[in-house]
Formats: sequence, C-alpha cells, structure tokens
Amino acid sequence: MSHDLVLGLGGCVDFEIAWDARVLEELAAEYRIGVAELDADVPVVDERSLLCSILAFVRDGVGGERFLVSSDTGIAFASRFQNKISLGGTCVRAALAIIRLGVPSLVHLVSTDDNVRRLLSPGIDYLSSATGDSLDPHLIVQFPDGAVVRVGGEEIRAVHPNRIIYVNDPPNRDLVLSPELPDALEGARAFLPAGFNVMRDPALLRERLAFLQEAMTRLPSTALVFYEDAGFHDAAMREIVGREFRGRVDVHSLNEDEWQSYLGRRVDLLDVDDVVSALAEFAPQAIASTVVVHSKYWSLAYGERAGELGVALAGGIDLASTRYCHGDDFTPADLVATRLLPVQPRGAAFTERIGERLGADVHCVPGRLLDVAVPTTIGLGDTFVGGFLATYVYGPLPISEEESC
Repeated sequence: MSHDLVLGLGGCVDFEIAWDARVLEELAAEYRIGVAELDADVPVVDERSLLCSILAFVRDGVGGERFLVSSDTGIAFASRFQNKISLGGTCVRAALAIIRLGVPSLVHLVSTDDNVRRLLSPGIDYLSSATGDSLDPHLIVQFPDGAVVRVGGEEIRAVHPNRIIYVNDPPNRDLVLSPELPDALEGARAFLPAGFNVMRDPALLRERLAFLQEAMTRLPSTALVFYEDAGFHDAAMREIVGREFRGRVDVHSLNEDEWQSYLGRRVDLLDVDDVVSALAEFAPQAIASTVVVHSKYWSLAYGERAGELGVALAGGIDLASTRYCHGDDFTPADLVATRLLPVQPRGAAFTERIGERLGADVHCVPGRLLDVAVPTTIGLGDTFVGGFLATYVYGPLPISEEESC
C-alpha cells in the first residue's frame, strides 16, 4: 500500500518533566551553583552540568537540543519531577498531530519498544530498521513565559516560553535505514527526511546520505522533499549534510533558534532589515533553493518556490498554534477555532513590510495572537511540519475521510 506522506527518519521515547521551579532551586542550592556558571553550551556530563545548561536556556528564553554523556543522567533527573512518557522525533510528532485531523502517514523508525507500540496512534503505519526493542529516552524540559528560578541569591526569569531536549540515543545516533524505505517512497506526494542531527560518526552519516539519495530517486518527480533541520550535537555533522545532501531536496526548513545557530548571532525577528540580511546570509548554507523559517511571530518561505507555499505555511502555523493552546489532545474543532483568532499585530506588520521588500522571493504568514496560561512548547516545530505537509498535499485542514484515502 502506497502512502501520500512518508515521514522519517527516526522516532524516540520522550520523558517530559512538569515544570517545578522549587525542585530546580533546591538542586541549584545543593550543587552550589551560581549565576556565573550558567552556560547553555556546557558539556552535559552529570546532573550538575545538566542543571547549569537548563538554567542558562531559561535565563535566555530560548530552546535547543544538547547531547547527554549518559541517558541515565536524564532518567534520574526526570524522576525528581512529575513526568509523562510520550513519543517524539520530528516524524512521529508530525504524524501524531495530523492523524488527529484524519491524515494518515507512514513513519520510518529506528527503534521500537512497548511504549512505541502503545502510543503510536491507529492510522499511522510504520516501518522500522530495529532488530529488537530498546529504550533511550529523550529528556524534555519546557518552561513557561515568566518562569522564575532563584540561583545563588539571584533571580533568573524566562522572557519567552520554550523547550530544551537532552539526548543520548544510540539507535538515532546510528540512524540505520530500512531496506524497505525505497519501495515506500514510490507514489509518495511528500517526503520528510529529518534526524541527522544526533549522528556523530562522519563515515556512518555519509553512508546514510548516500543510501537516502539513491532511495529518493524512487519518488515521483512531483513529490515535495521537505528537510527539517534540527540542533546538531556536532557541527561537523551539519557541515557534511550541507555538502552532501543536496539536489533532490526542495525545501530546507528550520525554526528560529536553529536558523540563528547557523548565523552565529541573534536576529531581531521583527526588524525587516535584519531578517532580510539574515536570509541572504543563510542562503549559501541552505541545501535547497527554497528556505522555510518558522518562528513565534511569523513563518516564511524564501526562494524559488516561495509563492506556492503560502497555504501550507498557514496550515503549519494554525496546527502548531492549536497544539500550543490545547496540547496533545486537541480536536479538529480546536483547529477550526484557532483560525478565528486574530493574527499577531507585530507579525502582521512585519509580513507586509517584508513582502514589500522582497516581492515574489518571499511569502510570509503572521502567527496567531495566542494567550494561554499553560502552553505546550514541546514539539511545536514538529507540529508545524505536520500541518505544513498535510496542507501541502491535501489542502486546508481538517480534511474529510474521503479526501484522506
């Protein structure tokens, strides 16, 4: 059976901790951590360095992904908080979001266990390269806007809500690809390759890229290949992908944090001059002729195919906004209600100005004006990807049962 949407390349099990500033403060005091030690780039080798990393992200109000020397550290840290087990990975979260709207897909997995079999929704088919069960959970920390933690007698405060991911995941690090994947790509209307960011062996990465490039020749010529970038644990791996994963990729997509990590600087997301300069600066590093950047204020497509992606951008924004407000249990009715919300005024003004500046080279859509006490920040980028691709293939969501067949 062929699938319109093939989403890869690796899923995972997530341990999501509930935000608890009191626990963080107690740990900071126990480890005698001061504000001067907070560093988002510190190697995470134990619980103390993990805490220094988390608190630095909170202070800066940004998200990211970092490597854990041992997943046991993440498991032990999660046990200090209320937590829940969920499924993660860009392909899996995208699939879980769109199946709630009646959109089926095929996901490619590199690991399975009872959690995967229990939590993967009916209507999502999968193929897996795993030869046995394994569990290497990702630690997910999300913090709310205005979160306050006292550290060493000082106070740090989050200026934006966001999420942080800590990972030590051998199956995703090796990213073994199923020999069934090439056959699965025949007849697909859109393909999502994502997940190279946790790989650490250059030879293995080159091998996976070569296999994938050959497999992608089985795609129909009209299929959209949408590469979603992520936080690379090793910048050298990102450079290999940049050199060797080109050609058949149509869209290079990434969120505001990953985009800025390429640039090595912060970008004022509401300053048209700054964003235009940043887009031009990033273009030579992009692996596709069209770039998609999704941010909290707006999402845009820039480059060759920008003009045809407006409806898909809006679909991604609205699905991610719905999940931000309602969490994993959103309904099609919630999505319909999201479309009635006003857009962000500053995002709308930016959208108009950048359109005037770049003309047909850009299509920008403002974000929704969202006001929710306890937002969901985990997996918003993945949900955007799901909404984008489902809308690109089927049109505005939710779709009818007949359309999804």
